[in-house]
Amino acid sequence: MRRLLAMRQEGKLTTHHVRLTAQALEVTERTVWRWLAAAKRDDAAANEPGARAQTQNRYTVTPEVRRLLALWKGNVAAVHRELTARAARQSPPTAPPPSLPTLHRAIRRDLTPGERAGLAGGERAARKHDVFLSRPRSWRNQAWETDHMQAPVLVDVDGTARRPWITWFTDCATNAITGIAVTPVHPSRESVLAALRSAVLREAPYGPFGGLPEKVRVDRGKDFLSRTVTAAFDILDVTVEDLPAYTPHLKGTVEGLNRAVEPMLLAALPGYVHQPRPGKRASRPKDEVLLSFQDFTARLLAWTLWWNTEHRPTPLQGKTPLQAWQDDPTPLRDVPTADLWTFTLEDAGTRTLTTRGVRFHKRDYVGAWMTGQAGIQVRVRFMPHHDHQIEIYHAATGRYLGPAHLADQATDEQISAVRRARAARSRRLKKDLEASQRERYAAVTQPEEPRRLGTLTTAQAEAELAQASDTDLSQLSLPDLIPPAMPPAGWRTPASLAVLTTSGRPTPIPSGSDGASAPDRQAAHPTTDEDGDAS
Repeated sequence: MRRLLAMRQEGKLTTHHVRLTAQALEVTERTVWRWLAAAKRDDAAANEPGARAQTQNRYTVTPEVRRLLALWKGNVAAVHRELTARAARQSPPTAPPPSLPTLHRAIRRDLTPGERAGLAGGERAARKHDVFLSRPRSWRNQAWETDHMQAPVLVDVDGTARRPWITWFTDCATNAITGIAVTPVHPSRESVLAALRSAVLREAPYGPFGGLPEKVRVDRGKDFLSRTVTAAFDILDVTVEDLPAYTPHLKGTVEGLNRAVEPMLLAALPGYVHQPRPGKRASRPKDEVLLSFQDFTARLLAWTLWWNTEHRPTPLQGKTPLQAWQDDPTPLRDVPTADLWTFTLEDAGTRTLTTRGVRFHKRDYVGAWMTGQAGIQVRVRFMPHHDHQIEIYHAATGRYLGPAHLADQATDEQISAVRRARAARSRRLKKDLEASQRERYAAVTQPEEPRRLGTLTTAQAEAELAQASDTDLSQLSLPDLIPPAMPPAGWRTPASLAVLTTSGRPTPIPSGSDGASAPDRQAAHPTTDEDGDAS
């Protein structure tokens, strides 16, 4: 428009120029003429003497307004009320604040959408308005990303509805899911090691994706940065890239997978927690049949296979992850299965193999191969939380000797009974604690001290204190203790409060007496003279 206005001032503007401009901008000629008229008016207004002063004197957002926006979480009306109240309290009164529409216009003009969202919702809300760069496509196994995800689906785990956790590794170059592990409860370093083994191995049923990556990106999860996991990565010559906290955009491949699995698979499964429910309460129907943990894992693995072999992500330009993987000529680094199993076990140090087996975590582990080898030094390695079996290696040579299983292991029925008893005890304790801590206070309509409800009378308080003091402590003893018996006749015991005289009547004992005569007391507590001899 500036170029057309300059041509108009020089007298060179023709309809042909306007037509060419309209064709280039894909608009009508009438629209271009209208733009020229508007540009001419704006140029004339800008050249007026008072136009620049009017622009400079318009209301702008001050640091005080920004602080109030952060205080009131982006509520412009509340900020305007606060400014009005502050102006009224000034002595002498200052100029009134701008009107509410003027304040709205100034905030929209001077603050970006990201700043307005950040003042209202914090850094996470402001990040939604940022622009992020995408990493260039590299080669397979150049970088992996890993993460935990709690599935929004309830599954049946031993009769209890739980939301399982998914741990997976993804290849950034091909968008392939290289490894996956599912746990019924919160994941741990054992989940990471299991997913890592499935990601590295390329033999059935894990292949063809796998091999050792050059680096793995994690988000400061304590499971991924545990001593066992980092030691396994170091032995496998894999660099761990610890990303800063609250930066999900730095591992966008696995975060995109977390967002994709819910609408593509989990939303259609029974027990989906975000399913719209009829009625006012969004509670789950009592007759809803949930998937078992085994069925859920099978469906997730089937979806993973579909993602790798049939799904065509947009970044791959029409290819499936399998096609992108096979088209990449980058050589792969493989690890033997036995070595990988050894590298992903936690080291527990050396032990002595005795006639009772190997002592580990105050329990004995035995194996058939231990016959005739008592007395040698062995090294114990184990999978975290898998305490039913450990792996034994020779301490000097490092040779694998064999597995060792827990001796005298309880049956499944016994373990279930113990867990039920523990759960019942926890429920009783929780109920007792909640009852003891539940206190009520009276509602108030004006500022005053809190007043506790449910007060006791003096008689009730004295009765409870007396009941507490009269508690028979013998009832709190264990039932297998030996009950107290009467002392032998020859032992000296504290006398009763009264003794019988020769006449048979009880005579009170003087205060301070222990019921024994003076000669008896002297014999019981002999004194010593200055030379140290007993008298």
